[in-house]
Amino acid sequence: MSLSTPLLDNTIEPDEPTLPPQYPSGNLSNAREPVVLQPTNRASAGLASTPGDAESGIAGILRQSAHPVALFVLFLLRTAAITTYILCGFFTDNYVVSTVIVVVLLAMDFWNCRNVSGRTLVGLRFWNQVDDDGESYWVFESRDPSRPANPIDSRMFWIALYVFPALWCILFVVSLLKFNLSFVPIVVLALVFNMTNVIGFTYADRDAKQRWAQNVAGSGWGIGMGGFGGQILTGVVKNSVGKVFGA
Repeated sequence: MSLSTPLLDNTIEPDEPTLPPQYPSGNLSNAREPVVLQPTNRASAGLASTPGDAESGIAGILRQSAHPVALFVLFLLRTAAITTYILCGFFTDNYVVSTVIVVVLLAMDFWNCRNVSGRTLVGLRFWNQVDDDGESYWVFESRDPSRPANPIDSRMFWIALYVFPALWCILFVVSLLKFNLSFVPIVVLALVFNMTNVIGFTYADRDAKQRWAQNVAGSGWGIGMGGFGGQILTGVVKNSVGKVFGA
């Protein structure tokens, strides 16, 4: 073998030629951008953390309410009574039938607001009680302050409590201006029912806040101010609420 002859002649094949990278041809402006995934918390999306995040509309209010049935019945009875009074003349000319329907709806609304809606939505209740000596006095009940009411329920209850008496006052003025005196007694009865609940629940709410403040401030301050405040509250209630109920 000659020294000029390579030892590994034709034993190692040459590498394949490297092809240049292939790029897609055409317009590259339509290429999709990369998707960036960001963490979200969908579990809390349906809950309103602040009043501004609350959903609007009747469906949103009922969805966020803790007692949607009680809230719906409250507005249903109140709306039905005032709507029947306004539209009764378009469906029947019978004054007795219209009066009976409106009075029944007002009585149902009064009982529901006083015994069901107030206790369920805001945790307040009031009633008049007569002791063995024949003296009548008012009793206010409220739920434990450590268990606050649902903010939606509380807001809608107080709106219904104050707005509908204002509407009945407007109807009372309209009846006088139109000289429709036959319907004035119905409006007066509606105002008596509505204003009774307004005064009763207003004082029940103040009584609850007063007792809660006394418990927080301490026994020394509560004894000094509680007796004086209780005397004022009792006198005001007997002079205002007592006249409405005829006690």
